[in-house]
Amino acid sequence: MTPDNIRSKKFPLVQNLLVAVAAIVVSAVVVLSTGIGNWVLVIVLAGVLYLVGLNFAAGRVEGKRAARNRMWQTAIYTACLLAVLPLASVVWTLISKGTSRLDGDFFGSSMANIGARDANGGAYHAIIGTLEQVGIATLIAVPLGVLGAIYLTEYGKGKFAGVIRFFVDVMTGIPSIVAGLFVLSFWVLIVSKWFNNGNPEYSGFAASLALTVLMLPTIVRSTEEMLRLVPGPLREGAFALGVPQWKTIVSVVLPTAAPGIVTGVMLAIARAAGETAPVLLVAGGLARINFDPFSGGQASLALYVYQQAADASKYAPARAWTAALTLVALVLILTIAAKLLARRNKLTR
Repeated sequence: MTPDNIRSKKFPLVQNLLVAVAAIVVSAVVVLSTGIGNWVLVIVLAGVLYLVGLNFAAGRVEGKRAARNRMWQTAIYTACLLAVLPLASVVWTLISKGTSRLDGDFFGSSMANIGARDANGGAYHAIIGTLEQVGIATLIAVPLGVLGAIYLTEYGKGKFAGVIRFFVDVMTGIPSIVAGLFVLSFWVLIVSKWFNNGNPEYSGFAASLALTVLMLPTIVRSTEEMLRLVPGPLREGAFALGVPQWKTIVSVVLPTAAPGIVTGVMLAIARAAGETAPVLLVAGGLARINFDPFSGGQASLALYVYQQAADASKYAPARAWTAALTLVALVLILTIAAKLLARRNKLTR
């Protein structure tokens, strides 16, 4: 027996294409002639007919088992393509519509003294606000989230750890406006009076606190899952050498799980950077530049997009699209930089 003798027959590519063309033709005739739908229904029906026809035609050549494998493989590829298409559409829309205001004025000026008939005006104040608010929220949320996940994974036992997991799961699903209302009622209306002569004060720091509430559950859950994936023999080997538990966690467990932890942190940062309601409630959204996050209102890119999209000026949509593109590019740059830094840990050098 040679490999040529035991090799099974393969369904020809030409016949595969003929099945696809026949499915499209039959679908177009059925849908368009009866008037029950448009080209979208034609594509959907053609996909179904193609899978059925492929299973039948390939079964005559390769056998039923190989034909079913080919049909499901095609279905998986199609599902992957359908999942990628919305993302590609979003990226294309952002690039095509967001490049019209990519100029120095957009990145170097704010919306102060800009009227409805002014073509100028930029998002410099919103970029500064986003960087400061998300930066402060990250500095607060990452240590708390990682330490909380370490407790749940390495130390937490019994009912108390279960209660913490329950509340983390509940916090994962709370709407962002609830976090904003919490910070508004607690920090802005109560605590901020102690530092502002009895008057409540909106600030970028209050927005950071609201974003921290939204980031914490994501960081805790993702970090906990990554820490659980660290093989137990790594811990046991460190314990066998007499290494304390805290040092094992710092030197072995965390570096091993670092890429996954960074991914979870970046997901939390991306969510925080795109939130609008908390910033609107507790930071106000100023049209001018404010570098001090602890005094006075601030804007953010997400809030800037919302405001410009609702503006009646004919120049506002271009600003909104460019700001959206800037926000996506900013999150992408931060994600790439964090991934590159995560690779430089002790165990992967």
